Amino acid sequence: MTRVVAFHSYRGGTGKTNVAANVAAELVRRGRRLAVVDVDIQSPGIHVLFGCDPSAGSTLNDFLWGRCRVEEAAFDVTATVERGAGEPAGPARGRLSLVPASVRTADIARVLKEGYDVEMLNDGLMALCRQLDLDYLLIDTHPGINEETLLSIAIADIALILLRPDHQDYQGTAVTLELARRLEVPRILLVVNKMHPEFDAALLAARIAETYAADVGATIPMSDEMLRLGSGGLFSLADPDHPFSVQIRRLVTAIDG
Repeated sequence: MTRVVAFHSYRGGTGKTNVAANVAAELVRRGRRLAVVDVDIQSPGIHVLFGCDPSAGSTLNDFLWGRCRVEEAAFDVTATVERGAGEPAGPARGRLSLVPASVRTADIARVLKEGYDVEMLNDGLMALCRQLDLDYLLIDTHPGINEETLLSIAIADIALILLRPDHQDYQGTAVTLELARRLEVPRILLVVNKMHPEFDAALLAARIAETYAADVGATIPMSDEMLRLGSGGLFSLADPDHPFSVQIRRLVTAIDG
């Protein structure tokens, strides 16, 4: 059975997409079969991290507008992980598919103007799990709270809520966490991202866990190396010993067991 993992944040700029992409790469290196779906249709971007050009094929938009089957919008980007990692992590090799959203201006404008059938999105996600025989489906949601986001969280087995050590993020996270609980998501993990290196990670995690009565899956530090990469690839594969990469693997272990 496919396990659905939704990555969400109340505000933009938390690094949600970057964390989702790196988690996907590490799951593949564990031999898992998974797909990543960019449900942030209004401002898509996860395709950049996998070196994928959405204009080279069908996208999630095409499926939602009845132009193709959902699996026809899935790009096989497994090779991106293999190239970035050098030697494989073990004998088991996974498979990674990406369903990107369109970056065409006309398509984004149409979504903003007309929206789309949220139930059709739900049906498509479930069909993708069956057609590709997935171990995991990772959903990169749109920040904030809207109908599409609520659907993505509602069907998740695990909701990963990202926040920065920032008072605005703290308040927004409380709202998101309450919604996830009302939607009866089986498991919720908080991920503290872009933490200042001088912060005491263990103390910060303990305070956040106590405040929200929720588990903290990782405390990921802010780094100049990440800024220099500038979304030019998957950082956890490029620098596996970096504190960012160590925390990504910790998060994957929390997800994958």
